[in-house]
Order: sequence, then structure tokens, then C-alpha cells
Amino acid sequence: MSKQDILNTKLFIPPTRPELVPRPRLIERLNEGLHRKLTLVSAPAGYGKTMLVSEWVDKLRSDNPKDNQIENRVGWLSLDEGDNDPARFLSYFIAALNQIEGIDATFGKEALDMLQSPQPLPTESILTVLLNEITTIPDNFVLVLDDYHFIDAQPVDNALTILLEHLPPQMHLVIATREDPHLHLPRLRSQDQLIELRATDLRFTSSEATEFLNHVMGLDLSGEDIAALETRTEGWIAGLQLAAISLQGKEDITKLIKSFSGSHRLVLDYLIEEVLEQQPESFQSFLLQTAILERLNGSLCDALTGQDNGQQTLEKLERSNLFIVPLDEERRWYRYHHLFAELLRQRLRQSVALSAGDEVRGAAELHKRASVWYEDNGLESEAFHHAVAAEDFERAAGLAELAWPVMDRSFQLATWLGWVKALPDELIRARPVLCVGYAWALLNAGEFEAAEARLLDAERWLEPPMSEQMDEPPTKKVVVDEEQFRSLPVSLASARAYHAQALGDVPGTVKYARRALDLIPEGDYFARGRAAVLLGLAQWASGDLDAAHRSFVDAMASFQMVGNILFAISFTFILADIRMAQGRLHEAISTYEQSLHLAREQGDPALQGTADLYTGLSELQCEQGDLGTARQHLLRSGELGELGEVYMYRWCLAQAQLKKAQGDLDGALDQLDEAEHHYLRGPIPDVRPVAALKTRVWVRQGRLTEAQGWTRERGLSVDDDLSYLREFEHITLTRVIIAQYIYDRIDSSINDAMGLLDRLLGAAEEGGRTGSVIEILVLQALAHEAQGDISPALVSLERALTLAEPEGYVRIFVDEGPPMAQLLNEVLSRAEALNRGIAKDYVRQLLGACPDAEPEQADSVQRGAPGSEIVEPLSEREIDVLELIAAGHTYQEVAERLVISLNTVRHHTKNIYSKLEVTNRTQAIKKANDLNLLKF
Repeated sequence: MSKQDILNTKLFIPPTRPELVPRPRLIERLNEGLHRKLTLVSAPAGYGKTMLVSEWVDKLRSDNPKDNQIENRVGWLSLDEGDNDPARFLSYFIAALNQIEGIDATFGKEALDMLQSPQPLPTESILTVLLNEITTIPDNFVLVLDDYHFIDAQPVDNALTILLEHLPPQMHLVIATREDPHLHLPRLRSQDQLIELRATDLRFTSSEATEFLNHVMGLDLSGEDIAALETRTEGWIAGLQLAAISLQGKEDITKLIKSFSGSHRLVLDYLIEEVLEQQPESFQSFLLQTAILERLNGSLCDALTGQDNGQQTLEKLERSNLFIVPLDEERRWYRYHHLFAELLRQRLRQSVALSAGDEVRGAAELHKRASVWYEDNGLESEAFHHAVAAEDFERAAGLAELAWPVMDRSFQLATWLGWVKALPDELIRARPVLCVGYAWALLNAGEFEAAEARLLDAERWLEPPMSEQMDEPPTKKVVVDEEQFRSLPVSLASARAYHAQALGDVPGTVKYARRALDLIPEGDYFARGRAAVLLGLAQWASGDLDAAHRSFVDAMASFQMVGNILFAISFTFILADIRMAQGRLHEAISTYEQSLHLAREQGDPALQGTADLYTGLSELQCEQGDLGTARQHLLRSGELGELGEVYMYRWCLAQAQLKKAQGDLDGALDQLDEAEHHYLRGPIPDVRPVAALKTRVWVRQGRLTEAQGWTRERGLSVDDDLSYLREFEHITLTRVIIAQYIYDRIDSSINDAMGLLDRLLGAAEEGGRTGSVIEILVLQALAHEAQGDISPALVSLERALTLAEPEGYVRIFVDEGPPMAQLLNEVLSRAEALNRGIAKDYVRQLLGACPDAEPEQADSVQRGAPGSEIVEPLSEREIDVLELIAAGHTYQEVAERLVISLNTVRHHTKNIYSKLEVTNRTQAIKKANDLNLLKF
């Protein structure tokens, strides 16, 4: 939303009253909070939360305490139900910061521009920009969020949680609310970053009640009467105020006080009757007719009452202390005390229920008049809600349809979706433009089935219909904006493509994306870029990598044509992933580096999406064995501080890859668990599912029970039809089978794995996926080695090395552990003996990166097939080492578990191989099983 859409009255600090009861104990508590992130003032209605915080702010501004140096550096935001939309909330949040003295008027411009971008951007990305800008503010300041209980939207709570987690030290946040917000309060408490004031803190003490009743309200009550009234109201400020108003001018005060009984609700009902019914009829009528309003001004009240004295009446109500709160210093906008407003509305409903039908229509008429006034004054949200309250759904639907384009561009999707869900279904179905807007809002919310229904509703009005199965459309079509209606085919085709891709319907995605491209004018580069992205996603999911790469290159070029560099770099990771699947690591690195250059050309601060580029580079550097550079790239990515779910998902995956390469398998699993938490279902194909990545780590750890559980859960079989989307899972399945064979030696299982690997190899070769080809060849080599068939193992491995060496692959070999190290030694020996063309330096590089390379064998150990007897019994410690090795642990893990050095593990392993007359771990495990040396 733009600056002219900001309602400035929401940003005014409520003025303090001269007759205020001093509350130094609470002011001191609030001062203590300045050294922490958050002060929470949480209590039910009527406990004086707003008045207390306003008094404290006034003292900060006037007293200028030396220990905080706040002075006038305080902002205020009064929240309402409309702020449940994240975009609106953040717009007002920035507007409130702009009101603080000393903060530049241009503060938050970049974040506001992102909020108003024509293409939705992640809230977390916007928060990153905002937080980075806050860090540049040189002095301490305070922001108050009043009435936070109106917030009932998780996206807003999530946004505030992120802000609090990364809150710069110069900023302090105050929240006043009737109920605790859904924030990480326990964490803030444990970190000593939270000061809380509750109802027990806010209620008047005896001395404060005496000051209020006798001095502020002008009563002359005895100590006994004050104690009785305080007991009955439990120090509740609103109750005391209502009681004091009802007691003014009465004679038998003691008797009246004793008549108060029951809960707050009953006491308040009694007091409202006493107060309200004693007001002049003109005041009562004004109060009831304007009770439907959240905010009041003279003109709005005149529209409802049909009078011309709204401003004067509001001023009289304020002077009468009749629960009305000014919202600005000019006294133009007011609101009723929340509790008082609720009671007035209840009274209005009761009056309507007991009245004739014409008065029922009169209540609806009040809402209709309010709706018209709000629309005339450019306040669409309030206009819509009053139209709904008046049950004038036709008017409400028209307001929603006209508001959609603006609210879509300003990312107020949650608010707009809530609007339309309040409308009758048959009314929506008659409005094709409204149906399409509804469908897009549902798609963005992840409600795909509901979106499908709305797309069908809209398509019924098109000739010819876009979908084949159509009911007859309603008899009357309603269109507010003809231009929007004419653009429906493009909007529907794009929505259909998005919907199909999110549900995994690749042919459907291609069909509708191509239709959108055919319909979009040549000069509309942004729309063409989005359609090309959807087409590329479908091609990627189907395994047509070259076509997908071309589509994404076209899309990024289109985005650059319109100067949208953010979108031009945002799909870099897809281009790089495609090149990685094709085994072209150098091109993948070059893709990231080109996008980084493009991002750097935009200057500081770093363009959103830059952090993800460093994450992608880290993955590639890790695969090429440069763990130091990979770590530096990840650190740089973290320093840029992007917070989006997609970014965090990819960052956790890169962290897991690095930890796995460093031998920290438990740490890798932790990062994969965190990645799973950040994963969001959407149109991007999940070609390397987290669950499969976790299964690979379990196999490394020897946790075959968990690994086999995954294969059952996914319903994987060696006889499955193959597809690119499940290729990673099927390769993982072969890893599980090979690991199981090493332990149970069931020949049928390893034969099944070999058959699946042959089929996978053929599919990967046909699809040009050299990255998969290399991994499949590696697994074929390991499967042969596990069976003791060294010659075919070396054939597969040498081919894999030939493909991998030009691109600098390292981890794809090294991560396979000692069996691979042994095979690499064999390859090197053969290459040197036969003077073969295999890149010997490359093999030596891989061996140098293997932490678990087999120890050199003593000359006396016979190489070849293992014998059937032990020349010398194994020691107890050697048995311990052998059992851990058989369980799949690396030498480093064995050393840590037995609390010995890595060299000692190598020494024990050398002795074990010598005594068992074997040359590698696989043979040692098999020989130990044959001789019943292992406990499992």
C-alpha cells in the first residue's frame, strides 16, 4: 500500500490526561525493559494498558533519562483487524518508524517498493531488507504496537517473530494486548530479553484506587468504601471508572457499593445500565448508531446519523469522560473504549431483536451508509466489511472485484481472501473476474483443490471453455471491469499451468504454459518470463533437461529486459541444478558466478537472492573437494541474512552436505531435519527429496532398519517403472540393498540391485544425465566389489573416473569410504602396471582426500582370496574395532567411540587384516561372519 493509503490516526501517540494517577512502580518496570528486546503489556480489556504505555512514553520524551537517551525517538502503531495481512502490517510498521524523530523520511523505501512489486516476494526477504536498514539507525528508539490482540494471522506473527529474533540492539519493541501474542515468549524469557506486565501488575493498588476515586473522579469515599469497591472490582481500572461515574451525585454511596456483586461481566452490565441510561436521549441515540464503527470522525458519524453535529457530539462525549479516546492531537478521529464499544453493540443487537422489522432494516442501513462513506473516502477494506455486515453482498462483491488488482500487487492476499470467503458461493460463481482472483489467492495460499473449483467457475464463461468437463454456467454474468474480463484467458492459462505443476501434472503444465505464451503479447516480457518459467519447470520435471535449460534462459532474459534483476537471478539455482544433473559442474559454477556479477552490479545493499547464489556455489565447491571454500561461501551466505523458507531449505541442505563431507553424520542429519521443516510444497520439482538424503546418511551409519523403513514407506521396488523425478530415490534404494547384502549375503538381493542399476544407467544415459551416470557406475563398482568381483568393479569405476575427471568430481567417490579407497588403489596399481591412459594424478588426488584409506598391508600378508582359518586369534580390542567397522562406522567414528587415536585404529585394522588374511573391510566382515567372530 502507498503512503496516501496510510491512515495517519493509527500512528498517533494517545495523549495523556492531566488527571492521570501516577504509577511510578510500573514506569520503572517499563524503563527496565529498554535494555531488552521486548516489553509485553498483556491484560484483559479495561486494565489501562494503552494509558500506562502512553504515560511512560510521555515521560521518556519529557524526562530524557540519561540511561536510555530515547528523547522523542518513539513510534506508535494502533493495530486493527485489517492489519492481519502481512503486507498491510509491514506497511504500517514502516510508517510508524517513519514518524520517529531523527529517522530519515526515506527510511523503508526499499522494503515498501518490494511490498508494492507486481510480483509476490517472500515476506522474509522484505524483512531482511528492513532489518538491515534498521541496523543503520545510529540512536536508540522505541516502537509501540498497541492492540495486538486484533492480530489473528500466523504470517503476521511469523513476521514479528523474525523481527524479534534479529532485532538490532538500538531498537526496543513494546506490545500492548488483551491476550498473549503467538511469539516465542519462552525463548525470550530464557534469554532475559523480555519484560512482562500482567493484569496483576496493572490493577490499582489500594493507594492508587484511593487517588483515582477521590482525587481524579472527585468522590469522597471512606477507606472502607474504597476497600469494598476495590475488592468487588479486583482493582480493575475500567470497573472502578464505571463505578465512580455511577456514584457521582448519589447519596447512599455505601449502600450502592455493597450492591455490587458477581463477576466482572455482571458488574459491568449493571454499571453500563446506570451510566448509559442516565445520558440524554440524543447522546444515547448517537452512541448506539455509531457503535458499529471502529473509528469515528464527524463526517462519518453524520453519514450514519443523518445529522450535521457529529464533531461537536464527539467533543462533548470526550469532555463528559464517556469512554471515548482521541486518536490524534487535533481531536478529529476518536474511538470508543473497546469494552464500552462492545457493550454498545450488544445493546444495539438487543434493541434490534426486540424491535419491529423496520428497525432491523435500520441496523443494516447503518452499515450500508458506513460502506458508502468508506468507499467515497478510498478505504476499501472498511467499505467491504460494512457491506457484508449490511448483507449487501452484491455491493461487497463489486468492491472486492475492483480492489483485487491493487491488493494483489501490494500482497494483501490474506486480507482479500478473507473478504471473498465471506461472500455467498452463487454470487461468486456469476463473476468470472472475481473467480479468477479467488483462484489465484487460493493458489498462493496452497489451497489447490479449492483453487481448481474456482478456475472451473471462471472457465464456464469463456468461449470455448478451457476445460472439457463443464456444467452449465449461471444464467447471468456480472462483470465490473471489462478490461479485466478480456484478459481472463491469459490469467486462466497461467493459473492452470501453476496449478498443474504444483500437483505434478507435467503434461498439463506444458499445455497451459504454451497456451499462455501464445496469448501474451510479444512486448509483455514479464508475463512471458513467468510463463516460460512454468514451462521450464514442467520440462525439468519430465527430465527434458536441455529444453528446460532453454526455457529458463529465455525467462531470465525476459526479466532482464524489463529491468527485474531480482527475478533474473532468482532461478539461477535451477539452471545450475540442471547442469549438475548433466554432469557439467564447471558450467554450473559459471552460471552462479555470472548471476553474482549481475547482482553485484546493482550495488549495495546486496540484492535479494544473492545469499542463495553463495549457497549454490558452496554445494559445487564441496563436491569438488574444496571444503574450505565451500565453508566460506556458506558463511558469506549466512552473513547476508536472507530468511525465506526456500533459501533456508537450500542453505540447510548445503550445510548437511558439508557436514557429511567432514564426517559429521549426526550433524548432517540435524541439518536435514531442519531442511525438512523449511520445505514448502510448490511447483518446483523435488528431484532430491530430503527423506532420501537422510536415508543415505543412515546407510553410512549402518542404520539399515531406518533405511529399509524408508523404502517401504515410499513403496519402492527394483521392478518400478523409471522416471527422472524418482531417479534419486531409486538410486538410493540400490544403496540400501547393497548395504544389506554386505551383512546378510543374500545373492538374490544383490542381483536385484544390479538389475535396477543397469536399467537406471540406460535411462540416465538416454536422458543425458551424466551426473547420475557417474553415481550409478560408482554403485555398480561397489556392488561388484561386495561380491568379490574386482575385475568388473574396476571396469565400472574406470568409466566413472573418465567421466568425472574433467569436471573435478571428488565427493561422489570419497564419500563411499574404505571400499572405494581400496578400489581406487587397485585402479591406480593397474594403471601404473599397464601404463593405461586413466588420469593417475586424479586418482591420487581422490585417494589423498579419503580419510579412511586402507592401511598398507604387510609384505607377509598373502593377497587374494581369504583363508578359512585364523593364523593368530584377534585380541579383545581388535574384536571391538572389527564390530564397529562391520556396523558401518568410519575410522574416525571408531576412534571416537573407543576413545583412541585414529592412528591406533589404523594399527588395529592392519593387524585384523593380517590375522584374517584379507585385504579390505568387505572381506574382513565376510571372514569374521564365516568364523562367527562378531556378536551380531
